[in-house]
Amino acid sequence: MTADILFEQSGPWGVVTLNNEKALNALTFDMVKALYAQLMDWARDGAIKAVMIKGAGERAFCAGADVRWVSNNAKTDSVGASEFFRREYTANALIYHYPKPYVALIDGIVMGGGVGLSVHGDFRVAGDATLFAMPETGIGLFPDVGGGHFMPRMHDGLGLYYALTGARASAADCMAAGIATHYVAADKYLEVERALLNTPLGSHAHADIETVLDVYAGDPGHAEVNDKRGDVARLFQGHATLDELVAGLKRDGGDFAKETLETLMRMSPTSMRLTFEQMRRGHELDFDDTMRMEFRMVRRVMEGHDFFEGVRAQLIDKDRTPKWKPASLGEVSDADIAGYFEELGEGELVLP
Repeated sequence: MTADILFEQSGPWGVVTLNNEKALNALTFDMVKALYAQLMDWARDGAIKAVMIKGAGERAFCAGADVRWVSNNAKTDSVGASEFFRREYTANALIYHYPKPYVALIDGIVMGGGVGLSVHGDFRVAGDATLFAMPETGIGLFPDVGGGHFMPRMHDGLGLYYALTGARASAADCMAAGIATHYVAADKYLEVERALLNTPLGSHAHADIETVLDVYAGDPGHAEVNDKRGDVARLFQGHATLDELVAGLKRDGGDFAKETLETLMRMSPTSMRLTFEQMRRGHELDFDDTMRMEFRMVRRVMEGHDFFEGVRAQLIDKDRTPKWKPASLGEVSDADIAGYFEELGEGELVLP
């Protein structure tokens, strides 16, 4: 047990509180292990009818994994550090297959690993402070924790757009994109939590929960993503390769295309090619096979250069000037990328 994650039973509910507030509830290795063990216990406990997960404080649900810890440990033991991801991905798969309703209250920052703890559940309740992003291409990683499953299935090319650019999404954007299932205004957010916990849950717990959420659900207002949805659909769909997508952005010449191209050129070239291939393959895979694929990928990322450089530039030195190797898309070959997807033999991710 760690104080960074708290568990309690409230009537028929198992309640998880991510309690690492100073670090925006970022996930540590101990938190991930404790969460998996508790979710397994609650899955077997007949008195628990549903699970709720929330973040402590007002700023974040969960800003992602503790990638500084991963980076520091992977420098000397890439296989050992990858065990964090093995445990994290196993927890993601458990949430996806969870036998009881799973409600994530995602007010505040929800990025990276926080997305993995929420988006695969039955209900994702956004609030006024919700801010979603999968910014991994900017730190030499890729949108993991099941990003290869849910992002290719988003409409109008939005998944690939969010995956490559790391673009942020408000509560309204999350509703428009299907990332959130409900929006509840700030002045009702604590009230809906109390209402859920006070709702008797019978044999139709999922419907009971949905009824409560529908009562409190509001209109998040204008979704800015809808203003560029047509451009995203036109420019991010239907490409066989990342080079085709980039060429299309260059040909277009519009403001959206120019801004997007500038964003992409700041990202790790290896991560962008890796992410494009992840999305392409993930569209055809079921969830568990996607997680196995992503574990193969992350094991190879831990043996490379860009992840460590990205964490240094963005999170440690904060100079925002990563020196990617290779430095351009043209220097990253198809053969290089194919190696990330090769099976690991005895090191494969095994899911229950």
